[in-house]
Amino acid sequence: MARKKLIAGNWKMNGLMEDGIALAKGIAQEVKAFGKSECEFLVCPPFTLLASVKKALRGAKVALGAQDVHFAEKGAHTGDISPLMLKDLGCTYVIIGHSERRADHFESNELICKKAVAAHAAGLKTVICIGETEAQRDAGKTIDVCKEQILGSVPDDSTAADTVIAYEPVWAIGTGKTPTAKDVEEVHAAVRKVLAKKIGKGNANKMKILYGGSVKPSNAKEFLSLPDVDGALIGGASLKVADFMAIAKNASENKK
Repeated sequence: MARKKLIAGNWKMNGLMEDGIALAKGIAQEVKAFGKSECEFLVCPPFTLLASVKKALRGAKVALGAQDVHFAEKGAHTGDISPLMLKDLGCTYVIIGHSERRADHFESNELICKKAVAAHAAGLKTVICIGETEAQRDAGKTIDVCKEQILGSVPDDSTAADTVIAYEPVWAIGTGKTPTAKDVEEVHAAVRKVLAKKIGKGNANKMKILYGGSVKPSNAKEFLSLPDVDGALIGGASLKVADFMAIAKNASENKK
């Protein structure tokens, strides 16, 4: 099953206006020069930069995404932002259930699922994140944790057209540590099997499953060559145009 790779940048809580616009313009320029590619591009800046980054990306085939969303359309939710607001800003994607949200904001699978349902209803595609902690990994519970998160966080009516899964082992995010290629492929294959039982084999075979966790140009080629790895959710390396595009070139070279 041919799945076009997705190269997604999660800028997290980084970037003031001048730097954010410069980064977006740099990515746009490189993507335009890239020409026809075997991969798709996505950048997810902080809320404060969404409108400006949208303008800076004009003319380039780079999708715009947010890093979180509330499940309500509007209302008394101080500090939150709704799916329709993101859509209105020009977003087509939103990251949901990142481990930093699960840990720092105590987000449950149930809440993440509600957010995904609301995002889909507004016409947004979701990047739903899953992954185990180091303690869970050491206890041999990686597959079980990922299975539980998929079953609880992914809406039952999700399709390959509106949902992307991102496997990010928590212990690898921003640490420089990474699992082996064999470990990554084992988890991704298991994730696809769980998805097949939940949403059907056809949808599961078409759905993109990204790897995230200290992805950089030096290891991207190995990960992106794996049969069940359909792209990358990139943190720190997405803040440098050269690194982000180097990873994309590895994805393009590893055409399925």
